[in-house]
Amino acid sequence: MALTWVKEESPRWDAAKRAAFGDRPEVFGLEPRDGQLLADEWWAARDGDEVVGWGRLDSAWGDAEILVVVRPERRGRGVGAFVLEHLEREAAREGLNYVYNSVRTTEPGDAAGWLRRHGFTENPPGQLRKRVRAGVSR
Repeated sequence: MALTWVKEESPRWDAAKRAAFGDRPEVFGLEPRDGQLLADEWWAARDGDEVVGWGRLDSAWGDAEILVVVRPERRGRGVGAFVLEHLEREAAREGLNYVYNSVRTTEPGDAAGWLRRHGFTENPPGQLRKRVRAGVSR
């Protein structure tokens, strides 16, 4: 697996994202329609020509909410860690202080535990955040 990180210049909701998010994108705060332009900055994690995951960075007030999504059949293989690492680098490049995620109780799996294992701490309850490392480069 040789993953690459590609910024989506005009991110849109499509079949590939729908396959990764499953039939409940609203769990992640999205209510998209096919072809709809998506807000924020989006990147694709690619394995060759196949998109296997996405990262979203929604920055405001010096911090950024992140979203990490991996195609179900590629979970548990390091794709999520790859996406998270690259989102942290993008946030550092933009001079942001923290990346965070407000884990909803309706999210599938153990998102909160996964974030904690990757250095996030809970603050305030339900929101996990991590200080962006200064000087992180591409």
